[in-house]
Amino acid sequence: MSNRYQGNQGNQYQGNQGYGAINPRPLNKAGVQRTERGMFGCCNCCVAVPNDKYYVVENFGGFDGRILSPGFSWVGCDCLGICYQFRSITKRVEPNECVIETKTKDNVFVNVKVAVQQSVMKDRVEQAVYRLSDVSSQVDAYVADVVRSHVPKMSLDEAFERKDDISVAIQEQLGSKMQEFGFEIHNALVTEVRPDQQVMDSMNEINKQKRLRDAAIMAGEAEKVRVVKAAEGAADAACLQGEGIARQRAAIVEGLRSSMKSEDALSDERISELLLISQYFETLKEIGANNKSNAVFLPQSPIDGMRDISTQIRNGVLQGNMAAGATS
Repeated sequence: MSNRYQGNQGNQYQGNQGYGAINPRPLNKAGVQRTERGMFGCCNCCVAVPNDKYYVVENFGGFDGRILSPGFSWVGCDCLGICYQFRSITKRVEPNECVIETKTKDNVFVNVKVAVQQSVMKDRVEQAVYRLSDVSSQVDAYVADVVRSHVPKMSLDEAFERKDDISVAIQEQLGSKMQEFGFEIHNALVTEVRPDQQVMDSMNEINKQKRLRDAAIMAGEAEKVRVVKAAEGAADAACLQGEGIARQRAAIVEGLRSSMKSEDALSDERISELLLISQYFETLKEIGANNKSNAVFLPQSPIDGMRDISTQIRNGVLQGNMAAGATS
């Protein structure tokens, strides 16, 4: 069985084709050359050149200086394809993919995938056809040289961020070198920087843990704000409650003063007794309104009980004043 391509192209696939070969990789056929024949099977006198190809004419195996234009061309008298032969190369922009393995500054091995877009220069078709035996291998060598001189100076994060710098360096060096062989480099794009899967998993885990830490900090700040605001609200409520109680007691005292028919002014002791009695009954009211209360113990004589309470408070105040005077 004949090869798919004739001339300097070899087999369709490269690499290990023996027992146990897995996923053979097709050759990247940038700069493909083919041996062509004329319009007639018995001779190569006339030839029809496609619009997307360059044809070079060989006379007894040697280049005779002619590059045929697209369309019909008369070459000369030929006998059985012995005198004239044709070799073709495409005009189209072709992709040439290179995968380079290298390591970064922080000792992480990565596979850098570079897509080179190249085409044959119109005024250098002869060099493109006859100078290089394997265009793809030559491009791979130049790309590998640039990648392995730039990526080891970068960390893994910088390699992802500065892909454009690598692309510019590849295009500058590769463009100047490949012009000597008749090829123009349109673009050199770093399409992928891929580290080992375990490295990728560890990077994702680092990012995950960082985000979880940020989330925990935000949750703690939210809880802090909630507790502080609750404490401030409780303090404001207690302050307002105290103000309300003070106003309530002032209103009670004023009410007691106005309700008394006696013309004599009430003494402080009498006002205190009346205030304590009113507070006492308010407390009993609250205890009775509580549904959790089971029993309420009251004095047998309410009047004597009120007098006893006021007497105890008065005695306590007097004893405290006497103790303070003795100490001083």
